[in-house]
Amino acid sequence: MSKIESFDDFVKVHGILLAASGLPPKLYPRLFEKLASDTFDGGDYFQIESCEDDQRRKLLLTAESMPKDSDVFLVDHAWTFRLPDAYKQLKEIPGLAERMASLMSVDIDVDAGEEEEVAEELSVDQIIDNEIRYAADKGYDSLRWLELEGLGIVDDSLLSLHLPSKFQDLVALSLIGNKIESADVVIQEIVKFKNLKALWLNDNPVLQKSERQMADEILQGCPSLEIYNSCFTPNYGLWALGFCGDIFGKDNPGCVQQDQPLCNVTSLDLSNRSIHNLVNKAFSVHEMPLLSHLNIRGNSLDQNSVGELLEVLKLFPSLSSLEVDIPGPLGNNALEILESLSNLSLLNGVDTAEILETGKHVVDSMLQPRIPELNPDDTLVDRVLDAMWLYALNYRLADDEKLDETSLWYVMDELGSALRHSDESNFKVAPFLFMPSGKLESAVSYSVMWPTKHSQKGDECTRDFLSGIGEDKQRSARLTAWFQTPENYFIHEFEKYQQKLQAKAFESKPPNPSVSGSIQHSDGSPLLVYTDLPQVEEFLTRPEFVITNEPKDADILWTSVQVDDELKKEVGITDDQYINQFPFEACLVMKHHLAETIQMGYGSPKWLQPTYNLETQLSQFIGDYCVRKRDQLNNLWILKPWNMARTIDTSITDNLSAIIRMMETGPKICQKYIEHPALFKGNKFDLRYVVLVRSIDPLEIYLIEIFWVRLSNNPYSLEKHSFFEYETHFTVMNYGRKLNHKPTAEFVREFEQEHNVKWMDIHEKVKQVIRAVFEAAAHAHPEMQSPKSRAMYGVDVMLDSSFEPKILEVTYCPDCMRACKYDMETIDGKGIVKGGDFFNNVFGCLFLDETAHVTPL
Repeated sequence: MSKIESFDDFVKVHGILLAASGLPPKLYPRLFEKLASDTFDGGDYFQIESCEDDQRRKLLLTAESMPKDSDVFLVDHAWTFRLPDAYKQLKEIPGLAERMASLMSVDIDVDAGEEEEVAEELSVDQIIDNEIRYAADKGYDSLRWLELEGLGIVDDSLLSLHLPSKFQDLVALSLIGNKIESADVVIQEIVKFKNLKALWLNDNPVLQKSERQMADEILQGCPSLEIYNSCFTPNYGLWALGFCGDIFGKDNPGCVQQDQPLCNVTSLDLSNRSIHNLVNKAFSVHEMPLLSHLNIRGNSLDQNSVGELLEVLKLFPSLSSLEVDIPGPLGNNALEILESLSNLSLLNGVDTAEILETGKHVVDSMLQPRIPELNPDDTLVDRVLDAMWLYALNYRLADDEKLDETSLWYVMDELGSALRHSDESNFKVAPFLFMPSGKLESAVSYSVMWPTKHSQKGDECTRDFLSGIGEDKQRSARLTAWFQTPENYFIHEFEKYQQKLQAKAFESKPPNPSVSGSIQHSDGSPLLVYTDLPQVEEFLTRPEFVITNEPKDADILWTSVQVDDELKKEVGITDDQYINQFPFEACLVMKHHLAETIQMGYGSPKWLQPTYNLETQLSQFIGDYCVRKRDQLNNLWILKPWNMARTIDTSITDNLSAIIRMMETGPKICQKYIEHPALFKGNKFDLRYVVLVRSIDPLEIYLIEIFWVRLSNNPYSLEKHSFFEYETHFTVMNYGRKLNHKPTAEFVREFEQEHNVKWMDIHEKVKQVIRAVFEAAAHAHPEMQSPKSRAMYGVDVMLDSSFEPKILEVTYCPDCMRACKYDMETIDGKGIVKGGDFFNNVFGCLFLDETAHVTPL
């Protein structure tokens, strides 16, 4: 079709795209009209406003009203990119990084205002004088509250201030953000305060050295101390509760002698105070008879049982709103909490009637948005790369013949990007490709936006970031990409999963006698082989085998396609023919099933990196990520599609939002990246082994005596921008990239010399790991056994910096181009394996019971 001129032409060309977008058909003419005239009229109906935190924007309706499905709006795409190109584009396209940084609100100068502060900076003595005057103005005869924050105070200057002798009645002292290093100096000074209720030393070097011991000594010397470094001490009481209830503070340092100082407290935020015990005489209905809202998130409360805590909370007759971690100190189930606390009308911000109706166990409507942490050392490009996962969306191109292998990501313009998330959204947005010439080459990408509910002037316009995705597809966990979801829940799920894995471990069996002999015809006639692989046709030259073009006539089928019942019927294949695949071999050759198979047998062996199927184990993965972050461990992960070869759609990142968002481009596993691999002359490498399987039960497997080294082209680096460089972190180069072939024996000699190791020691470990993989498959899937199956698999292994092997993947019908092309010395250097004989040796082992150039495992 030539240029689209009429509405009918438009629908004819774009029918599938229109249906996929979900746009109501009655809006098709309006969309065509706006596309044909290139009309972007959103500015006439909507207004972008900054949110309270100044780091996000929202979209408000300025029209008087907008009925459901009444109009459609074009939204431009401000940036479209394939993931590997993102860094390069931001660096090279003029103005792109600046526009994206502004759109994502990460262009704020984090140093702004510091110069002004420096100009007005007061000395410590001037600040103390000001504080004394302030206290006197408030009617206090002595200074009781003193904040000396971020003033560069060091050990000597702390001593020279003589604070305890000058201010004996001090109730609260904050020394946050100074440069105090000596625990002895801190203890010597602080224990002189006999009335101190609160001390803040946060963000001082001294805390990195001896925090636990210093805390113990300070608490011993200051028995009245109730808050230490923002946490409640075991001695907390009315003062600490009053501080959190906004009763006590700088303007009212606290006179707890008064009767019931907390009697008017209605809302109490005790979140993240490291409280271990809530059973405390100050925390009582007698002291806080009007308490109606309580937040106890982020506290372990590990000295109380669930029953004790529920009994304490039941005593507050006005308590109607509670915030608590679920799972957490009140148990793992929202329904059980509500059963005990029947007066609650809100639990974690959600109406209790709704919780009871939906039967939700874990609830939280008070999710705080993820806001990118702005590091003054980061460039604009780095900030955008970090923040883009909160804004980017994706689609994949397809024509009549095939689907594009990699997705396109895009960021909507300022108007589209201002739409915030809501579970009860009032707008819908979908990507749309307009093809003005009727062909894909002319396509221009937009998003289309339309109202799905009636909205009034001033209403915020929102979209559902996970439209169409329910809890069956892990909706709550996936919201973690944009929101601070309850970490405790995910850590709990991870710990349960870990316990389950640790309970698995079966004993390896000693090899049984062989049952798979030669299948040669008794009359000596050759075996007929059907194959669709050119390398087999060219290099299988032994007289015992003859190639046939008829699958149904063949004794052996050696094919790259999956042979299922339908194909057997169609081609006339019988159960008497040998085939180069085992039933249920997907348990090895699909990445998510391989990890599952190994875990079913061995739990979590050291030779398999922690691996999660994101389609089913997202919660457990998030828990693992949170634990690593908490424990300051490396959090670099590699995402691999279930069933794509050649590292297509594979990414490496430590960004949690990125990992979750990349689920959108197809099912993936997420595996802990080997951040410290063994290197060969500074470059990363992996090893391709070829395994021949003659039987699953008993397990009969053989290893070809050579392996193939695959080297990256660039020196290895953990510099964050290097993760956008394919040739630094990936080793598969035989598809349009420079291939560094390294003969096996030559690699072994040079590796031994570089690292002062014996390769045969490493080789023994590799053999044990490969056998263990196939033992796990035989154990977990005995249904794989088939007397008419004989197969070849590629097994990819990487070594870590301690030379321990790690299994990467198992490949069906591996590419044997290099195996056939090069003559190679064996690992032990005692023989030559001719490339032209590779398939002769493979078929000899599998079908003639020979063992030339193979080792039984």
